Amino acid sequence: MLFLKKKTDLILLHAPSIYDFRKMPHLLGPVSDVVPSTPIFEMYPVGFSTLAEFLMSQGFRVRIINLAFRMLKSRRFQPENFLRRLKPAVFGIDLHWLPHAHGSIEIAKICKKLHPKIPVLMGGFSASYFHEELIRYPAVDIVIRGDSTEEITAAVVEKIRSGNFDLSGIPNVTWKKNDGTVIINETVTVEPNLNLYSNNYRNLFKMSVRNSDVWNMTAIRDWWQYPIAAIMTCRGCTQDCVICGGSRTALKQISGRKKPSYREPEKVAGDVHEMTRYTRAPIFVIGDLNQFGRSYADRFFETLLQQSFSNELIIELFNPGKSDFFDHFKKAKINFNVEMSPESHDTRIRQAAGKSFSNEQLETSIQAALAAGCGKFDVFFMIGLPQQTTESVMETVDYCEKLLQQFGKKVTPFISPLAPFLDPGSRAYENPEEHGYRVFFRTLEQHRQALLQPSWKYMLNYETQWMDREALVQATYEAGRRLTEIKARFGVISDAEKKHTLGNLSRAIERNQKIDDFYRNKNAGEPVLTNMEQDSISTICHKRELRWPNPSWSFRIWNIIKAIILE
Repeated sequence: MLFLKKKTDLILLHAPSIYDFRKMPHLLGPVSDVVPSTPIFEMYPVGFSTLAEFLMSQGFRVRIINLAFRMLKSRRFQPENFLRRLKPAVFGIDLHWLPHAHGSIEIAKICKKLHPKIPVLMGGFSASYFHEELIRYPAVDIVIRGDSTEEITAAVVEKIRSGNFDLSGIPNVTWKKNDGTVIINETVTVEPNLNLYSNNYRNLFKMSVRNSDVWNMTAIRDWWQYPIAAIMTCRGCTQDCVICGGSRTALKQISGRKKPSYREPEKVAGDVHEMTRYTRAPIFVIGDLNQFGRSYADRFFETLLQQSFSNELIIELFNPGKSDFFDHFKKAKINFNVEMSPESHDTRIRQAAGKSFSNEQLETSIQAALAAGCGKFDVFFMIGLPQQTTESVMETVDYCEKLLQQFGKKVTPFISPLAPFLDPGSRAYENPEEHGYRVFFRTLEQHRQALLQPSWKYMLNYETQWMDREALVQATYEAGRRLTEIKARFGVISDAEKKHTLGNLSRAIERNQKIDDFYRNKNAGEPVLTNMEQDSISTICHKRELRWPNPSWSFRIWNIIKAIILE
């Protein structure tokens, strides 16, 4: 019965950031250089996997289809032709982060044109924030609000597949009646028991085989060469960073969430061990293990130590970790790596951005991690912060050099722009003058149109009192150039990688100037043609720098087959 084809209840679709990216000449810029995906953000949200697993556990038939990846993989792939053959009970489209404002709605339009009687459902942070505007688009029938929507989605899909389109009484749902009347159901705070939601991917393997969907479910473009897995520890955040749409303040507004919900540390450790059954690839534990108190991390490691494994483990820190925390890794002889975002070298700017620790604390944490055997410590800095100037950005690059002098090439510093958008719901977006920002776009449609601008400079939805759009772009490229040269000098990247990155950066600067000239109508001629690979990828750092050690063949095929057939 495993391979018997039945009608699908819910198809989850992930759209590219800009639907026509293959045709339109955009200089998308270095908006994704420090994340695994390309500038069209083909990586679908982790929530897709937990949502699919939960619904499947409740007996629903679910598919995940990454249209963005399919469009990247082949220029011959035509989404409209593909979607024409699909006939689920419901189409679900994510509008999580705002860079998908264009592509997600375009895909919704195509679904509605091809299948006018099949409801189109949307969800995610941005969908929740703009739900009243989003539901007014003719192609959108339902918006599910909040950050923990598994049970609500199940209730909605159950009603629709039974032929009942009256969604009254289901909280956190914005929907249309048959006559087009918009109904906004009551908002309730959802604090789910995350222990019920697994991260083990077993059901996803089964889904891919049942639907012959190996390519459709691919998470990012190079996932088959580098199949990193993600394990979630919580929903919500204890931090309140000024620019973040997933911060404590933002989630209170978007989801009504008053505090984070967390998965028991024993369950998180169990998820890690479960993933090692299927892959030898790195496993990223998302969410600082220390944010729920020392006992949480202790319990995680106590459970983790009950079994051995050889996968690389990646953790993130919101604040500097102490030596006794890193001693856990040393005791267990775990191959581990760390990610941390101090934002700026300047503690005054760092505090204005919502973080309050000193450089001494940061450096002590790096030293403790390396002493415990940390293989790679990634440090992320940002451009576009409150009180930050171009001069300060360059001083941050100087500080990166200091870190390399002090700790060597096991430390990998990055610097990137806050782009293309300042997150709606963040404190800076909601109260821009208080934090020194000027916000250009306030509606969903304005952000959609911004994504169609010729370069990332004109897509930016903000500038600050200290740096306008032009300064943000120029500082980004200059900081990227300087830091690339510094990293090559310290052996963090090879000469070939340096040459590749600086070549792309030079082309990007040249394209940016030509687009500026064309945009300002200073000279006649055709719009400037751009190439995403050369002009918007690896322009301020090489993509390889983001990677952790990974075996040449990552999959444990026999265990995957057993999980699909026998479990």
